[in-house]
Amino acid sequence: MPSFDGIPFFSLRQTDIPEYFTGRRRAENLSQTAERNGHIMKLLWRLSKEAIKYKGLYVIAILSTFCLTLINLAAPRALSRMTGIVSAGVTAEALTDIRNLTLILIGLYLFRILFRFLSNYLAHKAAWYLVGDLRTKTYDKIEHMHLGFFHDKQTGDLMSRVVNDTRDFELLYAHMIPETITNLVTFAGALAILLSINWKLALITCAPIPLIIISGFFFSKKVRPYFRIQQKKMGELNGKLQDNFSGIHEIQSFGREEYETGRVNERNFEHVGAMLHALKISAVFHPFVEFTSSIGTILVVGLGGYLAYAEGLQVEAIVAFLLYLGLFYAPVSSLANLLENMQQSMAGAERVMQILDAPIGITNRPGAEDLKDVQGEVAFDHVSFSYEENVPVLRDISFTCRPGKMLALVGPTGVGKTTITQLISRFYEPTSGRILIDGHEIGSVTIESLRSMISPVLQDTFLFNGTIAENIGYAAPNASMEEIEAAARAANIHEDIMAMPDGYNTQVGERGLRLSGGQKQRVAIARAILRHSPIIILDEATASVDVETERQIQTAIAGIAGSRTIIAIAHRLSTIRNADQILVIENGKVTESGTHDELLALNGSYARMYRIQSTPIGGVA
Repeated sequence: MPSFDGIPFFSLRQTDIPEYFTGRRRAENLSQTAERNGHIMKLLWRLSKEAIKYKGLYVIAILSTFCLTLINLAAPRALSRMTGIVSAGVTAEALTDIRNLTLILIGLYLFRILFRFLSNYLAHKAAWYLVGDLRTKTYDKIEHMHLGFFHDKQTGDLMSRVVNDTRDFELLYAHMIPETITNLVTFAGALAILLSINWKLALITCAPIPLIIISGFFFSKKVRPYFRIQQKKMGELNGKLQDNFSGIHEIQSFGREEYETGRVNERNFEHVGAMLHALKISAVFHPFVEFTSSIGTILVVGLGGYLAYAEGLQVEAIVAFLLYLGLFYAPVSSLANLLENMQQSMAGAERVMQILDAPIGITNRPGAEDLKDVQGEVAFDHVSFSYEENVPVLRDISFTCRPGKMLALVGPTGVGKTTITQLISRFYEPTSGRILIDGHEIGSVTIESLRSMISPVLQDTFLFNGTIAENIGYAAPNASMEEIEAAARAANIHEDIMAMPDGYNTQVGERGLRLSGGQKQRVAIARAILRHSPIIILDEATASVDVETERQIQTAIAGIAGSRTIIAIAHRLSTIRNADQILVIENGKVTESGTHDELLALNGSYARMYRIQSTPIGGVA
């Protein structure tokens, strides 16, 4: 029977349907509001646990805030008493009272300077220390995430979360919390004093408060999504800038400067637009709060004049009331700024917590032990792997590479060769099967000890912006200069380095831009050699170099062959013709296995690839 949420359609009258949907929407909104408020409270609790280590600074700052508030509440009382003394007529005794009150005011204002400094500086100090801690914590979490986490992430957006979003915590802890405490104490103190002066005027003063609170609730609900969007747009803008700065050579080479400027401009004004949406709501809310507060003041002035006439309210009391009225409405007026800062802080906090709460993916299993005294045997036992469900990349891969031997992986692009090497380092977990090093399943050992036994040399060699010596020594921070030079000699790069003006102190530039492709590859090989890892992975180490440089890299590889287990991926078969074992990978499977000569004799896929590479362009094999 046709129905909606279990209610038969024939039993619903036409007039009931709008009411039904309205009631349901109202219930959904209430549920969403409750969920959102619960989420905010949970988030604030999480943040408070992060800040607890700086409780000493916060305690002093909060106590200073209380003292500052009490001073602000006491000063108008002294001023109103002086007004009463003057209005009653100045006598010799009155002059003494005025002098004493003046000294009291000077003392209060001096203490106000001290407590304002302690309140502001210590709150900011604690807040910025917290920001620094969260930046480090967020970066550390990102740094330990599994490689799959980065597949759909922009570097610039991650940078924005580490730098920009964490910065908004300063708004929360250095401004919102101290100001909220100050405002609550000031509001309560001023209200108590106003009630003691004249309860009728005090009640009139409170008339606009409920309206301001209700409008503040709706303001928070409306503005927060826009702050969340502008944080996201800022991350997208940073991502685009990072991409363009990294690809500046391609942009200029293809004359796409104007096009990329347009795309950056688009991202830029998407962020501007999102920010302006939030500020538009703020621009309406701020004057509304100010206007509503001024209505209270107008009512007090009007009614105060009447009470002075009808009930003989003293001038001293009216002056005191007006002075405290400013203190009473100051917290109310600042509500708009506090709510705006809170929404911005919460939007940034949510993005940071998304990182901190994200599962790392690959961690040490319970009972994992360090991998020690590794000889270098690598074995795959019926290993299969998929990046996405039902889309297999590797199918039932099995092989064994003996210690000190060289295993080569060849085959078309995209068949899973690099995936095999990444599985060895446990950057991904196999879908099925086992991977073993010296008979130890890699899942049963600690990740740190596993990766310390493997040194990679990737096709896209990454060098840090520093000296050549620093880049070679990156794998072994305690290595001496003699050890660095020895590794460079073994990698056949020492002579090139010495020919440079500053030798090993030559700056390589960002991503090693000052070095040629072959030089970067050999620096990477030197880095791998210096680590003294028993297993070295070479992923297309000669893919982008000329014949002479390839020969130099082959010499470097030959120099370490026999002393380390080498797993090499190569499209240039000349690089791996001396390998102890060659695996041909096609469609995620091992289709051929053997030495160079054995595979040529087999006259299969490997032989066909070798003939193609050996045939001169336009010539005959």
